[in-house]
Amino acid sequence: MALTFDSLAEVALARDLLRRWWGLELGLSDASGAGYARTSHATCATLHARGGACDAELRAAAKELATGTAAKPVVVVRRCYAGLTMIAAPVWGTSGLAAIVYATGARHEASTSDVADRIAGVLGVQPAEAEALAAVAPAFAAADLQHARDLILSAAAAVERAQPLVIAPTTFIHPFTEIVGEAPAVREVIKLLTKVVKSEATVLIHGESGTGKELIARAIHYHGPRAKKPFVVQNCSAFNDNLLESALFGHVRGAFTGAVKDNKGLFEVADGGTFFLDEIGDMSAALQVKLLRVLQEGTLTPVGGTKPIKVDVRIIAASHKDLATMVQHKQFREDLFYRVNVLKITVPPLRERAADIPRLAQFFIGKHWRNAGQAPRLTPSAIARLVAHTWPGNIRELENEIERMLVLAGDAQELTGAMVSSRLSGAAQHGTPRTLRDAIAVAETDTIVAALGRHAGDRDAAASDLGTSRALLDARATALGLDHEAPV
Repeated sequence: MALTFDSLAEVALARDLLRRWWGLELGLSDASGAGYARTSHATCATLHARGGACDAELRAAAKELATGTAAKPVVVVRRCYAGLTMIAAPVWGTSGLAAIVYATGARHEASTSDVADRIAGVLGVQPAEAEALAAVAPAFAAADLQHARDLILSAAAAVERAQPLVIAPTTFIHPFTEIVGEAPAVREVIKLLTKVVKSEATVLIHGESGTGKELIARAIHYHGPRAKKPFVVQNCSAFNDNLLESALFGHVRGAFTGAVKDNKGLFEVADGGTFFLDEIGDMSAALQVKLLRVLQEGTLTPVGGTKPIKVDVRIIAASHKDLATMVQHKQFREDLFYRVNVLKITVPPLRERAADIPRLAQFFIGKHWRNAGQAPRLTPSAIARLVAHTWPGNIRELENEIERMLVLAGDAQELTGAMVSSRLSGAAQHGTPRTLRDAIAVAETDTIVAALGRHAGDRDAAASDLGTSRALLDARATALGLDHEAPV
């Protein structure tokens, strides 16, 4: 990484300014703080050669940096044994902290005599030599510290962008190609699916909203013995009782106002195939009785009808609720529960399979990329921010986020951390602005992103919507880091 570090334009600029303004040197170490090699001036070089004080401080800084995340980075400002300031910024990779960019050797909130006393104590030298070494260290004002911090952050962000993002090809081979991932929890689901698809037993799929329960149901149907027959889906929370009953079981002419002809229900439509009943826990007690009859006897009676109709349907039910708990609280029929809970598959939430996020994100990029040419790649900082999120909306939320980032990217070749929405990274990164300037920048960023989203990335339309010129919009977007990777 050292060769890449030295050749990056942003690093060269930051190093030049640090040298010219304060005589400081920019360095790079690994994530543990090992690899300290760059010293800023004679004082640092002497301390490093005789005592290695900065090595220990950098290792301590590494431990502190590791407490942050890509979405909420920590910039460490420490004082070494000699009282000189060290500034260290994190470089985040897909697996966490990857490296540290640092500069050290300035006097901040420490007088020359204070530094001289510390040097004399650390090195055991005469006061005259200690004073000479202390005089070499440049003095830092509060503004200098902030400027240096920004330069080091920009260099760290450049290193972060330059890291190669390689999503290794999967070694987990299975027939369910529509299911992406190889986390241990996913492997357990796949293992169970290979057995479930061979049977025609009723299946209950449990999992949070957005985890892919319907995807599992489709895999069961299309890899099973009924694959050539209909696959019908109905969400039980989508209609009220009357409409849902009519949708499920059909109705005869004259059954109710507006029933001008006989109408088949979805059970009849699914005859010979599979019927996926999503959110079965939201079904009323009266409809649960009718569903139980279909499961037990294979017959149903349309609304307003008197003649039973025979159907052959495999039932796959799903719910984000715990049906066993609902049975205990008399909110779900116990006999129906045992009928649908023949085979149970629990789909893990995305936060329990975070290792799959890079591969899922890449899959959704391919799915939603509609432009000519190669689809953009995800940068390590973007992946790190996606992995850091808890994903209450699970895979559905991740897919929506990737689609949004593609809109914002336009023709860009990378999806960067700056494109990750404030919903994900904003709460941590921008949630408690320290200054009025920070608060204004957050509000401006959110407003521009929202306008671009409303107009599918069309900047002319977004500028018109915001009542400003295209030139000003472009300038503000660049300043806020919406065109390129912003420092984290």
